[in-house]
Amino acid sequence: MGEALYEHFEEFVGAYMFLCLGLTLFTGLPVAVALGGIAIIFAYLGVFFEYMDMTYLYGFFPVPREMFILMPRIWGGDGSSGAIQNPVLVAIPCFIFMGTMLERSRVAADLLHILQVVLKRVPGGLALSVTVMGTIMAATTGIIGASVVMMTLLALPTMIDRGYHKPLATGTIAASATLGILIPPSIMLVLMANLLAVSVGNLFIGAILPGLVLSGLYFIYILTVSSIKPSLAPPLPEDAIQLEPTNKSRLTTYFMIVGAIVAAAVVLSNTGLADLFNWPLLAFFGIFATSMIIGRAEGDTLFGAVLKGLVPPVFLIVLVLGSIFAGWATPTEAAGVGAFGSIILALFNRTLTKEVVTEVCHRTALTTAMIFFIFVGATAFSYMFRALYGEDLIIEFIEWLNLGAWPLLIMLMTVIFLLGFFFDFIEITLIILPVFAPIIKALAPEFASHLGVEGAAIQHIQAQTIYWFAILAAVNLQTSFLTPPFGFALFYMKGVAGDSVKMTEIYRGIIPFVILQLIGLAIVINFPQLTLWLPELMLD
Repeated sequence: MGEALYEHFEEFVGAYMFLCLGLTLFTGLPVAVALGGIAIIFAYLGVFFEYMDMTYLYGFFPVPREMFILMPRIWGGDGSSGAIQNPVLVAIPCFIFMGTMLERSRVAADLLHILQVVLKRVPGGLALSVTVMGTIMAATTGIIGASVVMMTLLALPTMIDRGYHKPLATGTIAASATLGILIPPSIMLVLMANLLAVSVGNLFIGAILPGLVLSGLYFIYILTVSSIKPSLAPPLPEDAIQLEPTNKSRLTTYFMIVGAIVAAAVVLSNTGLADLFNWPLLAFFGIFATSMIIGRAEGDTLFGAVLKGLVPPVFLIVLVLGSIFAGWATPTEAAGVGAFGSIILALFNRTLTKEVVTEVCHRTALTTAMIFFIFVGATAFSYMFRALYGEDLIIEFIEWLNLGAWPLLIMLMTVIFLLGFFFDFIEITLIILPVFAPIIKALAPEFASHLGVEGAAIQHIQAQTIYWFAILAAVNLQTSFLTPPFGFALFYMKGVAGDSVKMTEIYRGIIPFVILQLIGLAIVINFPQLTLWLPELMLD
């Protein structure tokens, strides 16, 4: 009996781990505890069945030897020293701080105001404004909870007051607010880059066009529905948003100052002072400061609204993404730049107080702790899964199915989509990618022709395939925020909206947008250059 149990365990150890994980998660136990706890239990079982060795902590407490490798693996080390060799995870708390600080400033409110002015004559203008705002804000922060709460507070009451169909209003807000998980800077892409040992910068660049594809699909859908059935999205009255005439003297002064700043930067960059300062960067900061000062002086004019509504998010996008694309900063350094930029915006918007800074730091610490707690548990689970030959079991199972590269890819996308109904993107990312990415990498030559890299070195083919697969998974995971019963964006929205909308209306509202997300996934699958072209262009 004991020998039969031994052989049975040896053959299906990975299946047992996943079975235990599924059962444990549905008990309501915190995900991090479930992942880490199962890893520890199976580590001791691995010692019992002689898969791994036992060592003794402080000379008397028995610990599986592989457990000591977990923390160095999290930080990218090899266990020989305490040095952090992969500091990419440092970007996560910086991006969280940036998103939380932006939530407390008036950046989003001013942006929505100017977008409503620009699009008020377009069918569904208010919903389209929300979509555009979600796209722009996605490029400034990847904190989905903060984005959903912020956009619900700003837009939902106005949309309901204007007679918008509630499912359309809630679906638009939920889908647009979750774009931040794909459009960089994105916490999910940082985690993916760390798990796959690839460049965060390349993932950031590769995710831009797929993110814009999703945003464009939302825009086309809303415009089409609003044009066919205007009662779902009534146009704003002509007098809904009134702005005072622009002060032409200030407008002239503004362009003169901006021209002088640009001319000075060009001249100084071509003199002996070029090496002392980064004159283009100083000019950029000068233009931003001038825009905010004149925008505040202009007040409620169209020009003032543009300066206050569009300049701040553009400023932050250039700081974060521009510093990466221009080669001024690594993604980790750019995260720090973005956090600093959010403080500057709060300062200019006069919302930077001691209470705000304290609250932002507190919420950043709590969110970071939650993410890293799950990350540590998932790292332990995936490592023990490999140590106990779970990956070999999956490979053998796939070989038994005799699937080609394309059927396997479709199967994986289907699994990720279905898991999104029950789990958060963090758990799916940390569990699925480490297991299946090596399999996709091994099958990379079969995708070479589709990716347009046939004849290239095998390392290049594998790298391009992994980047493409990562973006496909990221697009797919957009749905995990919207699909019931555990779509977190839906619960964030319901918590803020209260009794103004019913949960059934929210569920009805997200259905078209989930379908649009799947259409976007199909587009990126069929046109991989949406992911690969921009990184190659910028690297060249």
